[in-house]
Amino acid sequence: MRGVIMNAPGQVSVVDRPDPVIVEPTDAIIKVAATCICGSDLWPYRGANDVHDAPMGHEYVGYVEEVGSAVTTVKPGDFVVGSFMASDNTCEICRAGYQSRCVQVHGMGGIGTQSEYARIPLADGTLVATAEAPDTDLIPAYLAASDVLGTGWFAAVAADVKPGSTVAVVGDGAVGLLGVLAARELGAERIIAMSRHADRQELARQFGATDIVAERGRDGVSAIKELTNGLGAHSVIEAVGTQESMMQAIRSTRPGGHVGYVGVSHGVELPGDKLFYSTVHLHGGPAPVRRFLPDLLDRIARRTIDPGKVFDLTLPLEQAAEGYRAMDQRTAIKVLLEP
Repeated sequence: MRGVIMNAPGQVSVVDRPDPVIVEPTDAIIKVAATCICGSDLWPYRGANDVHDAPMGHEYVGYVEEVGSAVTTVKPGDFVVGSFMASDNTCEICRAGYQSRCVQVHGMGGIGTQSEYARIPLADGTLVATAEAPDTDLIPAYLAASDVLGTGWFAAVAADVKPGSTVAVVGDGAVGLLGVLAARELGAERIIAMSRHADRQELARQFGATDIVAERGRDGVSAIKELTNGLGAHSVIEAVGTQESMMQAIRSTRPGGHVGYVGVSHGVELPGDKLFYSTVHLHGGPAPVRRFLPDLLDRIARRTIDPGKVFDLTLPLEQAAEGYRAMDQRTAIKVLLEP
């Protein structure tokens, strides 16, 4: 089969890789219908992580081709959506709603789903089948649920978004934009998107943003305070993962408010005194997407939400390198790859 590897930072190739096979009785093999490039894939692309011929991709939807002898919840022919973290969905951590930290967790990035086929470990706990094969136009929306929608949703839940609240969103990538959508769906009255890019500002407004703040850092915090009578937002979503974005999120939150952080942390160190006197709640980490999938897939099937709008460039899998360049250069918000 064909699949994407990162040869080294900045170097992406599509090569022949071995066809996946059932390894454990809990595995499933899917034919990938759509996959995509994640903002977190840009960290190694830009050299933040050492990579050498690494399989790439952790977001996927597709049709079940084969299942192991222990798999009972999905069958060949089913259209399925799975989380970027495979989980058994039965351990104590999973039952508490944190499937991304399952005692048997498997990161799908290690398998690489930017490919024609993929092995899904712990299929019963990881995959959710739709009631029927979806219309083609819904496939991007279902793909978004595999990571960026579920991650944005977790960020809003972690930030304790409530009806009538004011929410600020730090980060205008796909996760931040879908955090805006999640905040709207959870009933926020005012949603402030922090973005300096016109195309992303427009999409944020489509998803429910009521205000746009283009400033960053302390200037961005001042703008949030000005919009909130000097208090700060009730809830802040942090969807970047840098020192600046995390401190901007904390400083934009009112005392007693909540920060939901889902940006993959790189070089973030929280000064104890600033955290102590902020009196804000911090919660986040790798999103337990599996917790939210049944609800999100139902909303997509009923067409009450369309998270697939974050895909503004679609390419064949063979042009994955072009997709990485587009996202790295910010000429695309999120790139969908068609095997």
